[in-house]
Amino acid sequence: MEYIVAIIVSIAFLFVLKFAWNIKIKDIKKLKEIGFDKQLNEITNKLPENKQICETILKKLNNENVDIKESDNESSFYFVLTNSILIANIRNTFTRVQTICHECLHSVQNKRTLLFNFFFSNIYFIYFFVICILTILKLNFYPMLHLFILTILGFIYYSVRSSLEMDAMTKAKPLTKEYLQEEGTLNKEEQELILKNCEEINKIGIPLTNYKLALNCTLKIIIYCFVALGTFV
Repeated sequence: MEYIVAIIVSIAFLFVLKFAWNIKIKDIKKLKEIGFDKQLNEITNKLPENKQICETILKKLNNENVDIKESDNESSFYFVLTNSILIANIRNTFTRVQTICHECLHSVQNKRTLLFNFFFSNIYFIYFFVICILTILKLNFYPMLHLFILTILGFIYYSVRSSLEMDAMTKAKPLTKEYLQEEGTLNKEEQELILKNCEEINKIGIPLTNYKLALNCTLKIIIYCFVALGTFV
């Protein structure tokens, strides 16, 4: 009965957040449409290559010792253990400047917090995987205790990761604006058009990112409850 209640509460929690943050499926589609808009891409194609943009922004942030790599991955990210930024294949999206700014901002965040986030997120995932396996094998003798611990771990993970992401996301647009003004390739009208659409993406992307993080944690609770239901009930 406790697991059924936990599942219902978790699902209700997700619906409340969806309503509070005004998350809509059509907005996700809108993000892709704006991101790959041909007119906007033609404007940003006038700008330097991604690696050069990244080097300029890191210099602006007084953090030039970061290793910059490019790949065909779908996502760009900053890896704290190697102090490196991986720039994905984002040449054909006008958001590439803001994306690079985002990762550069991660590189100047508090290293203790970044390291904590890295190690804790891995411990959190491993713990979830282990208790699910132990539960399936009927070797989990305190399932409700582990459900409580999983919830606490999820809360800590969300709090730390969300703070890092929101900090980078909210600072990325002003940094993008500074870069475009100082770089000087685009005229004022082009800059304003790019920044206007960056703002539109942020309006959707910031609450959506928060929701995805909350969803990630809540799904772990729901999955564990279903595993426990199938094993102990």
